[in-house]
Parts: sequence; C-alpha cells; structure tokens
Amino acid sequence: MSTGLVLSDDTRLLLGRFADTLEARRPGAEMSEPIRLARALVLAEQLHGPTEAAFAAEQDLLAAAPPVRDGQTRGEYAALLRLIAQGVTAA
Repeated sequence: MSTGLVLSDDTRLLLGRFADTLEARRPGAEMSEPIRLARALVLAEQLHGPTEAAFAAEQDLLAAAPPVRDGQTRGEYAALLRLIAQGVTAA
C-alpha cells in the first residue's frame, strides 16, 4: 500500500533514527504515545538544533509516524516506521 505522503529526505532520515532508538532499547517493551511525541522532538533538535527547521522537521516526522496502537511494542513500531520510510505502508 502506498502512503500518498511525500516524505522529505530529513523525514526519512528521522524515521530511520527513530526506529534505531526503539530497537536499541527495550524493543519488546510497550510503545507509548508520549514516547512518540518526545522522540520526535529530540530527534529533530539533534538534527537541526533548537531552530525553526527543527520545529518543521518535528511536525513532518509526527505527520509521518502514526499514532501508537494499544499493545504495540517498540520493536513493532520501529518496523512500521521503517516501512513508512521506504514508502511501503501508511498507518
């Protein structure tokens, strides 16, 4: 399935970094919406510093990364992010 969403290079990069962090730390633990929101901010600021570009990157990342489903693990969410970055699937 195609997302219909055109992802920037920054968004693809951030989706991959987001997935990396989730897989590296407790991939079997439950994912949560607060983690999704916090990681988007942290990753965007790591890439751009505390700038307007970081705000824009954070908003694009949140638009691309779907809300967390009940019971979804960090590893499952990471796999979903990778598929989205590759243009394979949407939420």
